Amino acid sequence: MNFKVRIAEREDCKDISRLMMELAVFEKMPEQVKITHTELERDGFSPNPFYECLVAELPEENKTKEGHTIVGYALYFYTYTWQGRSVYMEDLYVMPEFRGKGLGKELMSKVAQVGKEKQCVRLQLSVLDWNTPSLDFYVAKGAKDHTASEGLHLIRFDGQAFDNLAKEAPRD
Repeated sequence: MNFKVRIAEREDCKDISRLMMELAVFEKMPEQVKITHTELERDGFSPNPFYECLVAELPEENKTKEGHTIVGYALYFYTYTWQGRSVYMEDLYVMPEFRGKGLGKELMSKVAQVGKEKQCVRLQLSVLDWNTPSLDFYVAKGAKDHTASEGLHLIRFDGQAFDNLAKEAPRD
């Protein structure tokens, strides 16, 4: 299949937002999507971006029946641990009709390459426990599932709990 993986541009944010909603529907969480292309533009294309993104793009002559040329994306950011720099891939998504053609592998490989160029020691991501096709895909590429071996739990403060925690911060 003829496609290219490239760094996302501000003009891609509407397509990224569309794909993000498709991913949320696939993951059975569409009601959790709270951002639009406006926040994606602000947060990814400011002087201090919160995330970076790659897109998989088809040539115009191969666009989807809906007229889309952007058919996949990988959204990632950087974290830090006692082992050093890490790149965290928050989202990897390819439209269903384009899966199995190498787009997901190329997006993920490019995220890894970018991470290596920034001296990251690892690529991390999360997978829903029922999403065995994705888990199998990552494991087939060499990823290790550390859920059981490290005894990790995903912990999140959001909503009122996040607000309350922030209010407990010492005053400057």
